[in-house]
Amino acid sequence: MLRPRKRIFKKWRRNHNLSNVEVINPVVEKYWLQRYSLFSLYNEGIQMDEEGWYSVTPEEIAIRQAQRCPGRVVIDGFTGVGGNAIQFARMHCKVVAIDIDPRKIELALNNAKIYGVEGQIDFVVGDFLQQASSLKADVVFLSPPWGGPSYKNVKKFTLDLLKPKDGYSIFRIARKITPNIIMFLPRNVDLRQVKELAWLSNPTLPLEIEGNYVENNLKGITAYFGNTTRTTRLR
Repeated sequence: MLRPRKRIFKKWRRNHNLSNVEVINPVVEKYWLQRYSLFSLYNEGIQMDEEGWYSVTPEEIAIRQAQRCPGRVVIDGFTGVGGNAIQFARMHCKVVAIDIDPRKIELALNNAKIYGVEGQIDFVVGDFLQQASSLKADVVFLSPPWGGPSYKNVKKFTLDLLKPKDGYSIFRIARKITPNIIMFLPRNVDLRQVKELAWLSNPTLPLEIEGNYVENNLKGITAYFGNTTRTTRLR
């Protein structure tokens, strides 16, 4: 099944004179073939680095997540190439998009311009974990690095595998800003540990866990805490 697709891909490369890392690295090829599910406006000038290809939230999922908090102030703690920040902005949120990598912020800004929402996003080069104590927001969105595509090789993904710190620590830091937290996690995450994040909080937080599918394929798990759940949804 893969051979015809690879031949088509190589033919496309010859005809389009591309030298970017995403068309050379075989790790990225799989995600390139799914590019329109990542950004529907991909052909308008979307830019990504290698990590962005396998870490950006598919657009359909990012839209669903953003619909939980329309018109709010949202911190995107690990914004990457901006997939989630863009969809929050399209829901009329004021977004603070943070990433420790200056190149990621450059890419995210470019991509936000493609969608016409750059004016609703404050792009910040920095470490969310270090800056959190000075931040205020209605909602914190967390999609910390999963460790690359190799996360799929783990039977049960535990929260200590998240980067740059374990999921418990990241959640506690976000909790100091607001109880309204959205976490996007691997599809094989240990759900028992996700539930612990809610009941270990003081007070215990409402929690909703949602499986996220694109074309009937499970791509990840979203955990909604506090007033981002359907029963206590922000309005």
